[in-house]
Amino acid sequence: ITLPLIIVGSSLVNSVFLFIAMLVVFALLGHMPNLYIFYAIPLVLIIILLSLGFGLFLGVLNVFLRDIGQIVPIVLQFWFWLTPIVYSWSIIPEKYLVYVMLNPMASVIKSFQNVLAYKRPPDLELLYYPVGVGMFFFVLAIFIYLKANEEMADVL
Repeated sequence: ITLPLIIVGSSLVNSVFLFIAMLVVFALLGHMPNLYIFYAIPLVLIIILLSLGFGLFLGVLNVFLRDIGQIVPIVLQFWFWLTPIVYSWSIIPEKYLVYVMLNPMASVIKSFQNVLAYKRPPDLELLYYPVGVGMFFFVLAIFIYLKANEEMADVL
């Protein structure tokens, strides 16, 4: 259970340095940050909650179902391209926007774009869903871990 925490911690340190570098590049391009930049802290916490929830859940499942480790990188590639990160929200047809918003990362990315690129506060109502999904998977992962803890030692 400590491995995902170690990975999240090291990734967080790396992300802080990359965020500082990004702010420097933004400043050099004349895009100075404003006070909305502080919304990045709760947005990062939501991403940590989601990643820990999914990571712990899939980690416990991987002990019993070894194919999880092979499938997850493929699913993450699809998930990346189904999240409006490298393309604009405006190209998504209105009728498919509901399906895009089922992706818990979509509203987090939209909030980051609002804060960093458009200098607007995030729509906090959009963040209830990813927080709920993250909490659900985190609690589910802890529950499954506690139930399967003794069996995992035997299977490993």
